[in-house]
Amino acid sequence: MPVEPLSQKEIEDRLAELPGWSLDGDRLTRSYRLGSHFAAAALVMGIAGIQDELDHHSDLTLGYHTVSLAVHTHSVGGLVTEKDFELARRVEDIAPGRAAH
Repeated sequence: MPVEPLSQKEIEDRLAELPGWSLDGDRLTRSYRLGSHFAAAALVMGIAGIQDELDHHSDLTLGYHTVSLAVHTHSVGGLVTEKDFELARRVEDIAPGRAAH
């Protein structure tokens, strides 16, 4: 089944279920602060594993104690789809275990 872009209302409804995530232009975004650079790098590795599993990849930035993501779906012209929210939910599942906030 082809992936379809979500409406503004659908995006807003889904964002309400994902505290910390927001819409920045045409991308879902989130930044995490961690206790160390090593912890941030470990979170990046966890996110990379999820992205490979889903075959859906974000722009992922590793900072000193931070990790930032920005994601949209290229195959629908760079708009937000359910695939983006699935990635966001999966990242949220692993972030607390790595002391991310």
